[in-house]
Amino acid sequence: MSIFSYHLVELPFFVALKGIFSNPISENTEGLIHSETMTAMTLGSPILSPSRVLIGQVALFMQWENEKALENFLEQDRFGRTLAKAWHVRLSFVREWGKFSGFKIPNDKAQLESSNSPVVAVTLARMKPLAVPRFIHWGRPVEKLVRDHPGTTLSLASVKFPNTVSTFSIWKTEKEMTDMVHGHSKVERPKRHSNAMKERERKDFHFEFSTLRFKPIAEYGTWKGQSNFLPNN
Repeated sequence: MSIFSYHLVELPFFVALKGIFSNPISENTEGLIHSETMTAMTLGSPILSPSRVLIGQVALFMQWENEKALENFLEQDRFGRTLAKAWHVRLSFVREWGKFSGFKIPNDKAQLESSNSPVVAVTLARMKPLAVPRFIHWGRPVEKLVRDHPGTTLSLASVKFPNTVSTFSIWKTEKEMTDMVHGHSKVERPKRHSNAMKERERKDFHFEFSTLRFKPIAEYGTWKGQSNFLPNN
């Protein structure tokens, strides 16, 4: 059964810089369906801030034919062994909105036990260059909303030049995530996300865009000295 994995790893500056221009994971890796390697960003940070694009902090989002293929990669591949020492979470597909090339969306979908179950959300988009200023105007308030939301345990953005952007967030419950999406959260300016989605529907920012929802399977390792980001629901 196909599974997804999301990895966070800190690499030496020049190793990470090289990864911006070449994928460190071979397309011929056995059992790998697709991977996206991106540079981590701080959600909501100023565009010209040093914390905006964090060279050295790398996010990888991958789909595998099965969990055994992922295990073999982490054990046998040189870069895989580096990732095995870092942090990652394994994910079962629940739902998709939109479409993003490369990944093969499974026909079999995992089921959450209830709306109070934890959930992981990943967004992926390929930007229209001329739409970037408008996207930043509408997107940064949404980044701050997700970053500061009491329902998240871990959230970040990432980028792959020239035009791929992504977000990743772990939510304590599906309800808290869907309340945020629809503007029902009990936080300041709760409609930032729903307003941005209305603007996207009016005039799209992207060539392609997908929001993926997952049931977390298991978490491994530490990120910035922390672990256990998955809620124990």
